[in-house]
Amino acid sequence: MHRISRRRFLVSSVAAAGAARLRRRAFSAELPALAGSTRLEQFDYADVRLLDGPMLEQFRANHAYFLTLNEDSLLQPFRQKAGLPAPGEAMGGWYSWSKDFDPPKNMTGYVPGHTFGQYMSGLARAYAATGDDATRQKVFRLVRGYAETITPKFYDGYPLPAYTSDKTACGLIDAHRFAHDSQALAVLSKATDAVLPWLPPKALNREEMAARPHPNMAYTWDESYTLPENYFLAYQISGDPRYLSLAKRFLEDDTYFGPLSEGQNVLPGQHAYSHVNALSSASQAYLVLGSEKHLRAARNGLGFVVDTQSFATGGWGPNETFRAPGSGEMGASLTDTHASFETPCGAYGHFKITRYLLRITGDSRYGDSMEKVLYNTILGARPMQPGGITFYYSDYNNSGRKMYYEQAWPCCSGTFPQVTADYGISSYFHAPGALYVNLFVPSRVSWRQNGGRIALEQQTQYPYSPDVTMRIHAERPETFAVHLRVPAWAGPGTKIAVNGRAFDADLRPGTFVAVRREWKDGDRIEYHIDMPLRLEAVDPQHAQTRALLAGPVALFAVDSPEGHFTSAQLMAARQKSAGSTDWLAESATGTVTFKSFPAIGEEKYRLYHDVAI
Repeated sequence: MHRISRRRFLVSSVAAAGAARLRRRAFSAELPALAGSTRLEQFDYADVRLLDGPMLEQFRANHAYFLTLNEDSLLQPFRQKAGLPAPGEAMGGWYSWSKDFDPPKNMTGYVPGHTFGQYMSGLARAYAATGDDATRQKVFRLVRGYAETITPKFYDGYPLPAYTSDKTACGLIDAHRFAHDSQALAVLSKATDAVLPWLPPKALNREEMAARPHPNMAYTWDESYTLPENYFLAYQISGDPRYLSLAKRFLEDDTYFGPLSEGQNVLPGQHAYSHVNALSSASQAYLVLGSEKHLRAARNGLGFVVDTQSFATGGWGPNETFRAPGSGEMGASLTDTHASFETPCGAYGHFKITRYLLRITGDSRYGDSMEKVLYNTILGARPMQPGGITFYYSDYNNSGRKMYYEQAWPCCSGTFPQVTADYGISSYFHAPGALYVNLFVPSRVSWRQNGGRIALEQQTQYPYSPDVTMRIHAERPETFAVHLRVPAWAGPGTKIAVNGRAFDADLRPGTFVAVRREWKDGDRIEYHIDMPLRLEAVDPQHAQTRALLAGPVALFAVDSPEGHFTSAQLMAARQKSAGSTDWLAESATGTVTFKSFPAIGEEKYRLYHDVAI
C-alpha cells in the first residue's frame, strides 16, 4: 500500500504559487499530508484517450453542448441578485428566478444557478481530457464573471444554499485542478464567505430540516450532508485549515455515517442520489483523516445499495427513495412509477464512490458495479436537447419508455457532462509496476515506466462481443504487470492469450488477474470473457419476477414485451448476430426481441418478466 498521490491535486508550481498569493486568509502554503492509504492510483485525464465508440461519442456531444452555452445566461441569476446588469436570455426551468415557483406543483425557478458549478466542472474536466484551449478560456471567463457577482444576498430566501454552494465549489475546485485557473482558489474563498451565514451548524438530515421553520417543502430538501467531499478537496489543494474544519463540521456522523459504520442499514426512506453522493464524503474523510470508521461507512453504505436496493441494471432508488429490504417495494415499483433511477445524477454518484473504493481497496467488484451502471443506465441516456431538456429518469416500469424531463435545466443536466468526462479516468488505474484495466472500452492509456514511455491500447466491441484486444506500445522493453478485471459473473470459458499463446493464470471471477512479463513494442493481449446468460429477481418478495442479463448487459424486451416466459426460454435466448445489441428469445406467443438499454429508441420496453420455473 502507498500514500495517495499528490499529482492529481497539483498544477504547475507557477500556477500554485499564483493561487497562494491570491488567498484571502493567512495559512501555511505547504499542502497537507494525507493520512489514508490507497492500493491503486488514478490517472490524470490527459493520460487516457477514448477511441471511437459510444463513450467517446457521448462525451463529445456533451462537451460540444456545454461549450456553446451563453455565458451571460449562465451568470444571469447571480448578477440579478448582486444588482448588476444582467444581459442575456433567461435559461428558464430550474435555473432562473421565477415567481411561479410553488413546490411540488410548479418547480419553475426551483434553484436558480444551481448547476452553474457543475457545467464549469464538466468543462474543466473536458479541457483536461482534450487540451482544447477554447474550453479552458471559457472556464476562465466563467470564473471571473462569477467572481464579480458573489454576495451573501444571493442566498437570502434561497431554499438550498448548501446544495448550490457545493456544486459551485466543485466547479471552482476543478477550474483550479484541471484548467489551472490561478484565480479559482481566491474566488472559492470569497464564495465560501458568502454562503457560511446561511449554512446550518451541522449536517442536517431531511427530518431535521423539516423540523425547522420553512415557507414550503423545498426548504427541507437541502443537502448539507454532501458538503464534506468538496471541503476536503479544497483543503488538499489550498492548505487552508478553514476547509478542513468545515469538512469535519458537516460529516453526518450522528444519523448516517456512525450507524453505517456499525453495519446498520439506515438507507430506507432516504433520498437516494444525495445519500450515495454523501458516501464520497466518507471516502474523503478516510483519505484525509485516516478515519477507518468513515471507510467502513462508505463500504457498508454502497454494499447496502448494491445488495438490497439495486435493479438488474445497477440503478437504484425508485422515486428517488431507498426502500426497506424485505418490503417488496422494489418489485412493487415496476407497476407504480416510471421514475425508477435518477440516471445522470445517480450514475455520477455511483462512478465517484466506486472509483474511491476501488482505489482504496483494490477490490475488482467495485469495477463490476461501475460497469453495470455504465452499460445499463448512463450510456443509454438520451442526449441533451436545446433549451436544457434533459434525460432524467430511467424507466423500469412494466410498460417503460425513454422520456425527457418536463422541466428545463434540472440537476441531471449538471451531472451529465461530469460523468461522461470521467469515463477515461474510470477505465484504468495504476500501482508501482502495475497497470489495472477496469473497463473494457476502446481507449489508449499512456504512462512512464522507468523513464520510458509506455501505452496500452484497447480495441473491442465489448460488451456485445466477449473479445478484447490490447496492444502494447513501448519505447523499449519494460517489465510490469497488466491486471485485468475478471467480472464476478464471468464464465469458465474466460481465457487470456499473449501474442497468440495461451497464458496460464487463475481467472477467478471477482478478482484482478495479473499478466506479468517483459513487454515489448507490439505485444498483444487477447482477453476472452465468457459472458453467460443469467436471471436476476427484482427482490426476494418477487422471486419469479426476473430480468435477463448477458454478461454485464441487462436485456429489455421490446415491440411486444408481454413479460411471460419460462426460465428455460429466457436462458435459451441468442444474440441476433455477432456483435449485435439485440437478442432473441422464444415465448408462448412467438419470438421476442430483447435490446440493451443504449440500443433502445422510441420503443416501449420491459425489463422484468414473470418467469415460470
